[in-house]
Amino acid sequence: MAAPRPPPLGGPRGLAGGSGGAAPAAGAPAGVSTRMFHGEVFLGEMEVFPIKQGGEGGFPFPSNEIRVSHFSPPSERCPPLAILQTIAPFSVRCKLKTKLMPPLPSLERMYLSCFSEFKSAVVMVGDEELHLVAMPTKTENVVPSFWCCSARSGLYASSVGMLNLRCLAIVFDLDETLIVANTMKSFEDRIDLLSRRMDVEDDPVRIAGMSAEIKRYIEDKELLKEFIDTDTVTDNGKIVGTQKEEVQPMSGGQERVLRPVIRLPDRNAILTRINPEIRDTSVFVKLRPAWEDLRNYLTAKGRKRFEVFVCTMAERDYALEMWRLLDPEGNLISPQQLSERVNCVKPGSKKSLQNVFRDRGCHPKMAMVIDDRLNVWDDKDQHRVHVVPAYTPYYAPQAEMANAVPVLCVARNVACNVRGGFFREFDENLLKKVFELIYDNGLLDLPYAPDVGDYLVCEDTNFAPSNKDQAPIPEGMRGAEVEKRLNGQSFREGGQISSSTRSPDDGMSIRGTGGVRNIQLNGAAVAVTPSVFVTVLQEIGRLCNSKVEFRSTVSNVKSMQFSVEVLFSNEKIGIGIGKTRDEAQVQAAEKALQNLENSYLSFVAPIAGVPNKDSRKSPGSGNGFLEDVSCSDVDISMQEPSGSSLKQDHSNNLDKLSSVMSLIREHCLEDQHIIFRDQVRNSSPARNEEYHFQVELAGQILGSGVGSDRDVAKLLAAEEALRTLKSTTDPQIKKYLRPVRCNG
Repeated sequence: MAAPRPPPLGGPRGLAGGSGGAAPAAGAPAGVSTRMFHGEVFLGEMEVFPIKQGGEGGFPFPSNEIRVSHFSPPSERCPPLAILQTIAPFSVRCKLKTKLMPPLPSLERMYLSCFSEFKSAVVMVGDEELHLVAMPTKTENVVPSFWCCSARSGLYASSVGMLNLRCLAIVFDLDETLIVANTMKSFEDRIDLLSRRMDVEDDPVRIAGMSAEIKRYIEDKELLKEFIDTDTVTDNGKIVGTQKEEVQPMSGGQERVLRPVIRLPDRNAILTRINPEIRDTSVFVKLRPAWEDLRNYLTAKGRKRFEVFVCTMAERDYALEMWRLLDPEGNLISPQQLSERVNCVKPGSKKSLQNVFRDRGCHPKMAMVIDDRLNVWDDKDQHRVHVVPAYTPYYAPQAEMANAVPVLCVARNVACNVRGGFFREFDENLLKKVFELIYDNGLLDLPYAPDVGDYLVCEDTNFAPSNKDQAPIPEGMRGAEVEKRLNGQSFREGGQISSSTRSPDDGMSIRGTGGVRNIQLNGAAVAVTPSVFVTVLQEIGRLCNSKVEFRSTVSNVKSMQFSVEVLFSNEKIGIGIGKTRDEAQVQAAEKALQNLENSYLSFVAPIAGVPNKDSRKSPGSGNGFLEDVSCSDVDISMQEPSGSSLKQDHSNNLDKLSSVMSLIREHCLEDQHIIFRDQVRNSSPARNEEYHFQVELAGQILGSGVGSDRDVAKLLAAEEALRTLKSTTDPQIKKYLRPVRCNG
């Protein structure tokens, strides 16, 4: 449903009083008289008022002239200020008001056209667009008045369509996130390494596990060798030949390529050749289960819910072919978009959303990432990354489907939650407040713009395993290995793995920053992060054909805590409270799952092989989500409330912490993220256990706290940080703070 348009000027929304003059309010900065043109057509004299005294960045219009070059695309439901606040928060450079009354007809027509059609007049200044946004005024007469907002060239045009369609961006990693690919050499490397591990192993259980893993590698290696030698494979006694698949040219006009491909859907595998003329570039590719479910969600019924991008450390020709196998029809990324949508990062470099969107296809705030590693992303993007377990089809082939909800179905549900939360905030908060603004409002009256990171629980994969098992050998290869073959280079001898392959310690399991629940699956420890509770609950609703709703309110205006309740078929089954919406949502989902546990298990047992509640008590059993295993690192806010004085103290501390954090956020500009960093914890026998936390803003330490209780340490750090923000004169900190609002 389209957002309501503001009433016409002079209607109920207009405020009485004033004659339409452009005189600034008392104490406001003096205006600058400027001539305004549309192309070469003179529109009239405008008075330009800087937002701040001194006009940070200087006068925005060159040669003291305002020359409108074109108009932004009109919007169906989003006024320009809402779009600009989303893609360039608090970017208002100045205000403009006509100096002549009545205004020239050409200026009046342009002003009314921009106002009614939800478009802006654009002034180009180098690589920057200055958008003149028509604003209503207090007067009943038509007084052409504008706010001037800056944005990167091209970003507005790409964003307006996405916001109209309620569409976000999603960025995929490839290797060990969506696929695992191997050449003959990489198969040999892994078989050799596993064999050497077996030679020094004395545990018969581990030896049996490695032997089974080697067998899986050898089986697929033989299929790949047969493909290289004969362009056929023998699968379950049947000979399968290649199909020539045409590779559509990208937007460069290169010749079309026919590539030999064998698809084995029963194995979830594909054999292909990166360079059709060189057999040694043949690759055996395993596709992650449930990719079809995720892919279908992104473009359900022909409507794009997400614009799709790829960011990988693989070599480009390899990356393009892997993506073609995942999206053969080009429904997610068209051939014309491939060159700009597939981003290849040099191994060792950081991935960055700014680089992914170098062609201004989207703003990072409107994008989420699906990757199996967090630390490869730039720090400022990590809160927008949904981390999935590394895909390990040779090390743990059953792990992917052991849970009632496969990994990529969880990712699908996370994407659904993110999109729903983002546009709920956009519609119910940002749009509503933008429609209430008039020309005379100030910069600080602008509403908060949603960020995809607000609706993701950040997860990390870099921690040591809790058991004594050796780390799985990194599966698949990196694009640099294919690049060597394409360049005719020989591989390193002695079974060494390409230097671009991740270290054996990476991608072993997952850890959630909000606490981890360890469960047992087929005898192996698996970590489940709190964010999974929300997606599991939604999957239960889908299986039961029941509607799951999350309703959120501010539970305590003073402390700015959020309350979220869960409705299952319109019946309230759980409630959660937290300092952020997603924290409250996770807590509500966990409690709802506890209430639904018995009915859920009885529902899915016949169709998913889920054991009953009693059988989950034995080690190695469980449905993967609902097993109740204690974890000392679970945040106290995730626990059930209790009447005990100890938990009451925890609750009071959380209330205080939430209140202090709200005040801290009021001081900080949007897009800057306060970080609690867990420091060294002292647990020596001679002393009681201590928790050490420090608060950072963009790498600057604002405060630190030490306490015998986790939340006390957090609270002490936050209180010191607030005092720092109020009194700081450090320019490195002040540049991240909001301008102080002056009274009068």
